[in-house]
Amino acid sequence: MSLAIHLGPEPIPATLPPPATGAGVGAVAEFRGLVRGEEKGAPIAALVYEAYQPMAEREITRILDELTTAHPCLGVRVHHRLGRVPVGEAAIYIGVAARHRAEAFTVLSAFMDRLKQDVPIWKTDVVPA
Repeated sequence: MSLAIHLGPEPIPATLPPPATGAGVGAVAEFRGLVRGEEKGAPIAALVYEAYQPMAEREITRILDELTTAHPCLGVRVHHRLGRVPVGEAAIYIGVAARHRAEAFTVLSAFMDRLKQDVPIWKTDVVPA
């Protein structure tokens, strides 16, 4: 399985290449998490993401190794922004390539749940001026 992880301040491109290609790929599932204009019922202008980067990358790899052992996939791409992310922009992108859609959707959904629970990435909100 190919795995690409990027944590950084750059905006997430509108299109990214699939995490794997070839005759075996039958499904690519993608998710983009966008910053909403409110957090806990209050308006915000942006979210600021911070991470303990080496540990975050290790945890992402560990989680995906575990998930793709149970639900084989051909490739996964994770791109998480750090720093200030304005409302309407993507804070995270995940792409999963698999032979079948069931594996792609399962890994994508389970990874998002585990990311929020286990990976040392924190967010704070920026209140509009």
